[in-house]
Amino acid sequence: MGRSPPAAAVLGLLRFCLAQANFAPHFFDNGAGSTNGNMALFSLPEDTPVGSHVYTLNGTDPDGDPVSYHISFDPSARSVFSVDLNLGNITLVEELDREREDEIEAIISISDGLNLVAEKVTILVTDANDEAPRFTQEPYVVLVPEDTPAGSSLFKVHAVDRDTGSGGSITYFLQSLHPTKFAMDHHSGVLRLQAGATLDYEKSRTHFITVVAKDGGGRLRGAPVVFSATTTVTVNVEDVQDMPPVFVGTPYYGYVYEDTLPGSEVLTVVAVDGDQGRPNHIVYSLVNGSAGGAFEINETSGAILVLQSPAQLRREAYELHVQVTEVSSAGSLAAQAMVPVTIRVVDLNNHPPTFYGESGPQNRFELSMYEHPPQGEILRGLKITVNDSDQGANAKFNLRLVGPGGIFRVVPQTVLNEAQVTIIVENSAAIDFEKSKVLTFKLLAVEVNTPEKFSSTADIVIQLLDTNDNVPKFTSHYYVARIPENAPGGSNVVAVTAVDPDTGPWGEVKYSIYGTGADLFLIHPSTGLIYTQPWANLDAEATARYNFYVKAEDMEGRYSLAEVFVTLLDVNDHYPQFGKSIQEKTMVLGTPVKIEATDQDAEEPNNLVDYSITHAEPANVFDIDAHTGEIWLKNSIHSLDALHNITPRGDRTWSLEVQAKDRGSPSFSTTALIKIDITDTETLSRDPMTAFLLQTKDNPMKAVGVLAGVMAIVVAITVLISTATFWRNKKSNKVLPVRRVLRRRPSPAPRTVRIEWLKFRKAKTATKFMLNEEPPNKTCDNSSPGAPPPPKAPALPPPPRMVPDTGAHWTVPTVSGSLAPQKPQQPPKPQAVGSPVRSSMVSELKQKFEKKSVEKKAYF
Repeated sequence: MGRSPPAAAVLGLLRFCLAQANFAPHFFDNGAGSTNGNMALFSLPEDTPVGSHVYTLNGTDPDGDPVSYHISFDPSARSVFSVDLNLGNITLVEELDREREDEIEAIISISDGLNLVAEKVTILVTDANDEAPRFTQEPYVVLVPEDTPAGSSLFKVHAVDRDTGSGGSITYFLQSLHPTKFAMDHHSGVLRLQAGATLDYEKSRTHFITVVAKDGGGRLRGAPVVFSATTTVTVNVEDVQDMPPVFVGTPYYGYVYEDTLPGSEVLTVVAVDGDQGRPNHIVYSLVNGSAGGAFEINETSGAILVLQSPAQLRREAYELHVQVTEVSSAGSLAAQAMVPVTIRVVDLNNHPPTFYGESGPQNRFELSMYEHPPQGEILRGLKITVNDSDQGANAKFNLRLVGPGGIFRVVPQTVLNEAQVTIIVENSAAIDFEKSKVLTFKLLAVEVNTPEKFSSTADIVIQLLDTNDNVPKFTSHYYVARIPENAPGGSNVVAVTAVDPDTGPWGEVKYSIYGTGADLFLIHPSTGLIYTQPWANLDAEATARYNFYVKAEDMEGRYSLAEVFVTLLDVNDHYPQFGKSIQEKTMVLGTPVKIEATDQDAEEPNNLVDYSITHAEPANVFDIDAHTGEIWLKNSIHSLDALHNITPRGDRTWSLEVQAKDRGSPSFSTTALIKIDITDTETLSRDPMTAFLLQTKDNPMKAVGVLAGVMAIVVAITVLISTATFWRNKKSNKVLPVRRVLRRRPSPAPRTVRIEWLKFRKAKTATKFMLNEEPPNKTCDNSSPGAPPPPKAPALPPPPRMVPDTGAHWTVPTVSGSLAPQKPQQPPKPQAVGSPVRSSMVSELKQKFEKKSVEKKAYF
């Protein structure tokens, strides 16, 4: 159905108006306690940290347009919060303080860009426990009478805390490390005097009390916290009249001297009111009168006067009783007190002590005596009297000796008027003529109880006489001397010295020596010079040290001893000597041989030996260690072939002339000719027997030891078999006849057995060497029943590696020189190489064993 043109126009206008309309945004109202919305009824603790996100503004726009958030404050107020325009997050930017500002007014707004909606909100600031209690009306000073009853309230303190709730409630406490007379009411702050406690002005006039105010506690920034404050209450005690008078300076003593005039003051007594805060007037009086009119007292000043002359006073001491009375402000008599006063009538001290001798006053006394008198002896040569002409206490004085302490003592030590002085020996050892020939002391007399302390002195001079009381003493407990061993007879060794401090003949010393080591020495009896016997022949190698004693003796036989040590200094007087086994050595390639020479001198460097090769042909074959004596082949020689090239004549034995030289001054040396045979390890490895013979060549006793070990094993096996047989026959109950077979043992024939064995060995070796042996002893019968069978020859070694023929045939060198090489008629067989070494070693060992057998009569 079609519309008329006017209706269409109206409809189009309506649609345009609706299109131009825009609705305003609005906040969400989320209610109390919400942190998201329009901040309605929002509260915030005052201890919230600055920078904290505390709230989020939240709203919407009906048209769906984006919104922005704003917050503003009154120009006169602080800008406490800031807001994020897009998110609406509100942040705290300044600290809060509820006690200063408990509400914050702000205007929050929301905008969609065209419309702005604003609301006024009030944010409540809640309390946190951030305030400490504070005392008011300080300082606290209170005046309390000393007679205040126990339990009375004295003062009230007050403190305020601006916090609310438990943080603003206050309790009070007393702070004291020691028990106190006061107590505090925890809630009201009232200070009280504890039950049973009293105040005393005379003991303590002021009390300082520390009071602590503490709040009820709360939370601050999430943590529990309690604040407190302290103050001091000064309690001044007020004096009241509750104490009697007190005398000052007791006890009281007065003295009346022979020159005191009547009416003179003897002494003054002083008394004060015990209540010093408000003292009463004091009045003095004598209770027992004036002692017969002799004394009186001034009632105001307390001065005691003597009314009579000293000649009229018949007693030496008077006992007075002084009474003091308080007079109150009203004029009435109050508390009283009494004190005794002693007054003595004394002589005037006008005479000092005086010393007297046999002829009158004397201030110097002399005496001669022998040293070291007996302990407790009295010096009877001294006749001393001391006197003081005063009377009573003025005539009392002490005596003492002034000088070296502990030697003498004086008797008596305290004198009244007059005494005879006695001096007694206290330390006999200190009275020594050698330390001091004269002893000087001062005898001092000093008054004891007088103000003047008069004194006098007398000199005591004691001349000491010498006695023979000392033993000669050596200047050292021992003497050490060193002399060369080649010193001639009569040579000086050392001078000893002993001192006897006695004088005259008692101080003369005579010397003598004794002991097992003193035979070669003499001493001069007067000078103490020790020298060798004229016939003495010293030898450091025989005896290097001598030890004996020297004696110093005075004329009465007192003596002391000292020890003398004499060391002989070694002199280089011996030549180095080579051992007997140095002439012939066998060297294996790669292993040195060692020579050794000994020097019989006693000390280094005289007995230190250095070695050198003085002559060798050829000269470039051997080196020697100068300190150890080890001889080895030069580093360029590694095989026998290298040796062949150096010695084209084919010699296998080298002769060296070696020198052993000591390090003494002057130096001595000895030379020796050494023959060295050289072989290699390859030859030794082919035949163990040959290796053993080479090893025992220079030490034949090693071979004897091996043979002895084998024989011991055979004997042990034989004993075991015999024992087993005996026990077996015994168990079989066989009765064997008792018989004894005597068999003469044939004479041993070691040479025959040895030669047969060597011949057997020679037959198995190559024919290029032969043994030059004497014919066997025909009287020896090797076939006799008692003769041991000849030893079996060891098996031949495996064939060695073939050595190329160079035209000359080299033999294995030996040290015996008893093998003569023969020129081969035909090329040698390989299996014969190495056997001459074994044959030559056997020959050499045989000769050495025969020599040992002849010397030791041993059977081999």
